[in-house]
Amino acid sequence: MEVITLKEVLEAVEGKLVIKGETEEYNSVSTDTRKIQKGDIFIALKGENFNGNKFTINAIESGASLCIVDEICFKSEDVLNKSYIVKVKDTGKALLDLARYYKNKLNIKVIAITGSTGKTSTKDLVAATLSNNFKVFKTEGNFNNEIGLPLMVFKLDKSYDIAVLEMGMNHFGEIHRMAEVANPDIAIITNIGISHIENLGSRENILKAKLEITDFFGKDNLLILNGDNDILSTYKNNDYKLYNISTIDKSNSSFFAENINLSEKDGSFDIFEQGENKYKDFKIPVPGKHNVLNSLLAIACGKYFGMSYDEMQNGMKNLKSTSMRLDIIKKESFTIINDCYNASPDSMKAAIDVMKNVDGKRKILVLGDMLELGKESFNAHKSIGEYARKNGVEVIIAIGKFSNAYKEGFISSEDKKYFKQCETREEAFKYIENILQKRDIILVKASRSMRLEKIVDKLKNINS
Repeated sequence: MEVITLKEVLEAVEGKLVIKGETEEYNSVSTDTRKIQKGDIFIALKGENFNGNKFTINAIESGASLCIVDEICFKSEDVLNKSYIVKVKDTGKALLDLARYYKNKLNIKVIAITGSTGKTSTKDLVAATLSNNFKVFKTEGNFNNEIGLPLMVFKLDKSYDIAVLEMGMNHFGEIHRMAEVANPDIAIITNIGISHIENLGSRENILKAKLEITDFFGKDNLLILNGDNDILSTYKNNDYKLYNISTIDKSNSSFFAENINLSEKDGSFDIFEQGENKYKDFKIPVPGKHNVLNSLLAIACGKYFGMSYDEMQNGMKNLKSTSMRLDIIKKESFTIINDCYNASPDSMKAAIDVMKNVDGKRKILVLGDMLELGKESFNAHKSIGEYARKNGVEVIIAIGKFSNAYKEGFISSEDKKYFKQCETREEAFKYIENILQKRDIILVKASRSMRLEKIVDKLKNINS
């Protein structure tokens, strides 16, 4: 982070200085007293189950030189002028306002990524593709909400050329507020599925919420869309530039992939630009057709920044993927596919597609619930059971309240399929251990809160 002054902070957050301190220049921001270092700005956030204002003294004792609060939960004599105290109406808004102010001080291009699935994989691929020509920052882990995104912005400095920032959401307005902070030059929407439909009511509303990423766009901005997605394929807008990528419709695509070849570890395809073959056998170091689409989104960014296809191919070699996303772990006698980070109907199907290309015999799914699907939940889980049955899966082991939905879709009278419903992760692991055969492929996937990575950890320790 570049230095920001007390004067700039007061201007950015429209705060009132209530106690004077000693240091008026800062180069780090924290919302967590456990991570504060000497000289930091501490912003005291509030949530349903916590109130950061109550930890102001802890922050000062840990070295904070400026605290931004919206409640005074301490005695003035306890501060003893060790830290400046700035009071605002809302510390959550202050965090966003300060991040917006700070970002505007930097001469850096921003690519913002949203979508129902594929945000993080696309972020990783975009950052790698551009890395041959630029110094690129990318969102760490899942810091993609109204707290995480500004904290990522504070990690930027003038040495970076491009920032690739991920934006997630649950409700209307969230992406709008993040886009106001990041002010992206390019936005990517990976797809529109049914994740968060419980809160937003329809896929059309999900699209509307995702399109908030363009709320601050002008004629020179670019929106890149996955044209294989049914809703995105028909989207039009003349207020800014628009690229479509596809593996289905060459005639209406800015970038198109043909001659796709997939293996259990990687893939390759030919790139068509505006219908003309521009590059043969572009290689990607990740499996799955969904990653062909994600790579095309990255390629579109590279072309916007004037890169050649050879430069993008070289950049792709620098790919560093986020953990627990389609991590293929080869044991001596069986294979684990760890995809425990999150789950939606689209990402479930994508993982099963990858599983088909993994060398092995029996295909086993260990599945938990997909969350925030509302009234679509039962049918969405049932559809995954059906998809698994049609794509060669022999065994499903399910945990969670929608296990019966998986079963209804998976079990068919004419097929010899095996379904096991388990109450706990421990029960599921023991069942796998009992049925495990040589050259089995075990895909473990569910929404993050199901914590199915604990099953993966136990599977890793099986002596094979």
